[in-house]
Amino acid sequence: MPEGLSLGPLLIRWNGLLIALGMATGALLAAREAKRKNYDPEIIFDLFLPLMIWGTLGARLWHVLTPPLSALELGLTTQYYFSHLIDLAALWVGGFGIPGAWIGGLLALYYFARKNKLPFLQLADILAPAIALAQAIGRLGNYFNQELYGLPTQLPWKIFIDPAYRLSGFETVHFYHPLFAYESLLNFANLFFLLWLTRRFIGVIKTGDLFLAYLGFYSFVRFMLEFVRLDVSLVSGFNINQVFFAIVFIGVGIGMVLRHRLVQKL
Repeated sequence: MPEGLSLGPLLIRWNGLLIALGMATGALLAAREAKRKNYDPEIIFDLFLPLMIWGTLGARLWHVLTPPLSALELGLTTQYYFSHLIDLAALWVGGFGIPGAWIGGLLALYYFARKNKLPFLQLADILAPAIALAQAIGRLGNYFNQELYGLPTQLPWKIFIDPAYRLSGFETVHFYHPLFAYESLLNFANLFFLLWLTRRFIGVIKTGDLFLAYLGFYSFVRFMLEFVRLDVSLVSGFNINQVFFAIVFIGVGIGMVLRHRLVQKL
């Protein structure tokens, strides 16, 4: 299978192409949602660059601070990155982490909202379905890099992983769960759930509920999928991604209960 799309001397890798396609498609959906909620769609295009930059920086830093097992096997430890700053900045060396993308993106969104005197939670609601769509498309790129696969399996939808991409201890195991596909499909489910929610309960859901629903849905999905994942990120013996998403899911649940209970009391 070719590594990507060749345009003369330029090689556009499939993984990067799908991530870019996901971002672009998500931006178009967000612009449509902004217009539906009586906002100028240009706001989304003004937001696109800072969200992409800070989301990427956050995602990269999360990976650097919590490298997965596959990175550790290649010697790409946190200490390595900070002693080899060129590789830290070389985004094609190593990977990224969605928790960091969330943190970086939210900081950028908050700053943008404050600077332009726009409601932060309303913007977050507009972006929520778009983020789910971008993730659903972008995750498919993991297939071409033979990464984000799960435990060994013999299920009919198993995928073959080349020996060069297998973790230590699994050199003789050929077939694995297509974890990236599970997550992609569930991200599409999250997308349709959010679009249904925002249309079915107009005037019922509060500002910010849609974004919290996105966080809760995705956090639960990632928490469960981490049980199947081989290439985990361990910090003090704990799967740091699973811990992070568990905390977010619990926090979203408590937040939703409290904010709606307070409204009912008022």
